[in-house]
Amino acid sequence: MELGTGSGECGRLRLGSRVSAPSADLVEQSRLVLTAHPLQRIGAYALAALADRNRPEDLAPEDFNDAVEQMDRHAIQAALLRDSKAATGFWLKSSLSLFPNSPMNHNSNGRRSDDAIRERIRTWHALADPATWPGVGCVLCGRPAVDFFGNRDVVLAESVSYRNTTPRGHAGMALCRPCHVSFYALPYGSQLTGGSSIAVHSWDERFLKRAVTRQVDRSLRLAETGDPSRRQTDVREVVALTSMRRYGERITDGVDLLVYNNFNGKPSLEAHSLEQPLAEWLRMTSRDPELRRGFTALLRAHATKIDPGVVALARNAFRDPARILARSVRYLGRLVTGTAPDRERVAALAALLYSFATEVMLMNEKDLSEIRSTAGRIARLLSEEASGGKLRKFRADLKDSPKLRSWLTSRGVQWAVKPPKGSEGPLVTERAFTLLFAPGADNPAWFHRDLLLVGVLEELSRLGWQAKEGTDEEGGDEELDALDQKFITDEAEDDQ
Repeated sequence: MELGTGSGECGRLRLGSRVSAPSADLVEQSRLVLTAHPLQRIGAYALAALADRNRPEDLAPEDFNDAVEQMDRHAIQAALLRDSKAATGFWLKSSLSLFPNSPMNHNSNGRRSDDAIRERIRTWHALADPATWPGVGCVLCGRPAVDFFGNRDVVLAESVSYRNTTPRGHAGMALCRPCHVSFYALPYGSQLTGGSSIAVHSWDERFLKRAVTRQVDRSLRLAETGDPSRRQTDVREVVALTSMRRYGERITDGVDLLVYNNFNGKPSLEAHSLEQPLAEWLRMTSRDPELRRGFTALLRAHATKIDPGVVALARNAFRDPARILARSVRYLGRLVTGTAPDRERVAALAALLYSFATEVMLMNEKDLSEIRSTAGRIARLLSEEASGGKLRKFRADLKDSPKLRSWLTSRGVQWAVKPPKGSEGPLVTERAFTLLFAPGADNPAWFHRDLLLVGVLEELSRLGWQAKEGTDEEGGDEELDALDQKFITDEAEDDQ
């Protein structure tokens, strides 16, 4: 069973027309509230931005109506093109995946006059006659619903689960006017692609407001000029990363990346989430000067011949955060053992990774200090040989826990029998052994072993060690491409 369009064509009443419902009810149908639906929340903040208000709750009825009129103008402007392939038809093309079969893009528009199209769109966005209201509550906020709405009006996403919230026989959602209009405004708070749209959501209201407001500014330029050259083409994860790094305050909750479409055939909604510590760390690395230098090295660590660094980093952040450290450790190895070691970059990236350990992985500072101290002693042993053979053997053993334990035990005995001049204590303390090898969910030993390698490489670089047969391992050092350079440059300009 395909989604219907609900009863949206029936009983429409233009704002300002005479109605029999109490005036208090009509005022309530012009007041926004935030619900638990992420897409409604994004649309509500987009309406606030269109009305130049700080929060959705700040909109007076006249502000709400002005925002609807603004959306009417943009919809009419796009609909009058009648051709989504026209040079200025991007907004119309996007509407096919947002509001399919609506008066904005209906196949019959080619036979209709401009005035007829204008009237159909205004009627489409208008308040339903109170006499036709279904007498049920809005499924999102509980206020009186004004109609049942299907995919012509609402991004239903996973339609079967949404249909279960409405009475049998109604292919759509029961919505009040403010929640319904929030879905009309959703595209302004999303990056449009002509296919699936991209939106950023968070329960941190300040961050959500800022992210949506920025996107509305960009969308308005596109809606008002119709210029396809202004369309955004960033990879979906980069859209979210950019929002976080341009935010000037602490992010207090997780961040969700929502990728949705409302196609007739198969509407869909993908959600990828970042927990608060990682979201805040990604933001913070653009603010602290020391960490910012390390971030440039982090982009280089993720860059390949296929993907810019920012794309690979953003994807790892949303899909597999552990790969951030893994990619960085491999890159550190190239920096230290290459033909021209970059010691400043090594120090900057190592500092960034230590902050990742404490801020994202929530590692205890004392435990991190224990790992770094152990790494310093191991680096001292490895630096005694000009060849990189011992370092390569150590790195290989790190991937095999029993071999690493055996290596540390044998070297620890040698250290105890004949300690290097000026050294104090054992090569590896009991606490360090626990961190590196103890099983258990509360002790990510694999992560601690990666950090041990970070510390060893950092200390070798600080000691000025260089392998006699230095080679550029694993493909060398990829330069930042134009997208990475633009990402860094745009951040610098945004801070000014």
